[in-house]
Amino acid sequence: MAWKYCQFDDFTAQALYNILKLRVEVFVVEQNCPYPELDGLDEVSTHVVYEEDGEVLAYSRLVPAGKKYDAPSIGRVIVRKEARGRGLAKELLERSIRYIDEQWQEPEIQLQGQVYLKEFYGSFGFEAISGVYDDDGIPHIDMKRSTGKTAR
Repeated sequence: MAWKYCQFDDFTAQALYNILKLRVEVFVVEQNCPYPELDGLDEVSTHVVYEEDGEVLAYSRLVPAGKKYDAPSIGRVIVRKEARGRGLAKELLERSIRYIDEQWQEPEIQLQGQVYLKEFYGSFGFEAISGVYDDDGIPHIDMKRSTGKTAR
């Protein structure tokens, strides 16, 4: 059991394959949503990964400020279906936020969340900054969280 923070070049081919496979299983297959999963941001992001017995159970991608939004963002938040209900999503978000707060020290964090997760993200201090919109057939909302830090 281990939480890891990885840069793109830290991944072995097998580790990267396992993460991309999970992302496709959840976002494309489980949610029945064909979309371009590989978007060119993996190479510049920090990846938060939780594994047990060599299997990725939880994952998020942290994108630095200026790459997707003006603020750093948390995205591709996943907990493997079989591992849901164990508190991994909560710990994943806490670790993702803490990493951005401590390592990047930016004044805000942004995310694009599925609408049904609005309250979940709200429990971490994220507030809606957009109305509901369709993204590849799934209702989404943009949200931001102030970190309490001042801009560098």
